[in-house]
Amino acid sequence: MRIAPPPRRALSEPLLPMINVVFLLLVFFLLAATLARPAPFAVTPPEAHSNTAPDSGALMLYLDAQGEAGFGTARGAGALVALGQAAQDARAQCGDCADTLQLRADAEVPGAALADLLPQLSALGFRDLALVVRAK
Repeated sequence: MRIAPPPRRALSEPLLPMINVVFLLLVFFLLAATLARPAPFAVTPPEAHSNTAPDSGALMLYLDAQGEAGFGTARGAGALVALGQAAQDARAQCGDCADTLQLRADAEVPGAALADLLPQLSALGFRDLALVVRAK
């Protein structure tokens, strides 16, 4: 007695090429993404009528609602020291490109704290100060 062989099942689509494509896309997007430094603390910028976007490559100083400065992981007076060191390093590489500073100040920061900060920034060699604001 002859028994017929069982019918062959159709092969499903191979998943390996799809996994390879997804992995390559993941690696591409990780390498192509722009990684930004995290802010030392949350800042709500003041509102203004402006259409210009801030320069993403400029040095950036944060000022919280109490007037405390932040740069990278440093806070207070240490933030200004770290900012001065970063400015010197940037000036050594590109010259006058580090003379502009972006200030991300909270909308609630007292004006006296901002006025006290300006001479210190001038002493660090910054000639231009750009205040980052939210569009209204």
